[in-house]
Amino acid sequence: MAEFTNTLTDKHVAFIERQPVFFIATAAADARINLSPKGYAESFRILSDSKVAYLDLGGSGNETHAHLAADGRITIMFCAFDRSALILRIYGRGRPVLPQDAEWDALAAHFTLIPGTRQIFVIDIDSVQTSCGWGVPMMELQHERDTLQKYHRQADRDLWVEKFQGRTKSIDGLPTRPTDRFIAGDG
Repeated sequence: MAEFTNTLTDKHVAFIERQPVFFIATAAADARINLSPKGYAESFRILSDSKVAYLDLGGSGNETHAHLAADGRITIMFCAFDRSALILRIYGRGRPVLPQDAEWDALAAHFTLIPGTRQIFVIDIDSVQTSCGWGVPMMELQHERDTLQKYHRQADRDLWVEKFQGRTKSIDGLPTRPTDRFIAGDG
């Protein structure tokens, strides 16, 4: 049976910290629903019982940014793939913080930046839901993929900035704000 709270509890925090993967869902009017898997240890942070944040790396698109700028709604889902079946969803309102933004340095201090970090998404929590997760298969994590980080570590700074500054629209034509800084991941 589903249980709702308005904020994260200590039990929720402990569960989130054990999960190697999470999923982000966003939408905007007349646009596709975007659902993205996220990983990398240390890329998700709990800032308080009512605020979370995660690192976003440059990749195939910038749909989450576009949807949050247009609509703001976001759902984050964690699910256990081990014996302790549980699904936890965070419902909230999110916003992107880019390296050129005034609050970047204070927010980035909560993370070890990963090569290719494009922005940090900050989410104010509206509610938290837990449910059984009995239908989720049991699986074992082998290791994280290094492909995206490797790609960004090898990237030419000037070409990277040019590439991501050119991405000013989502796949549905919604506007995005490109970063003007290359994040090498060395802090």
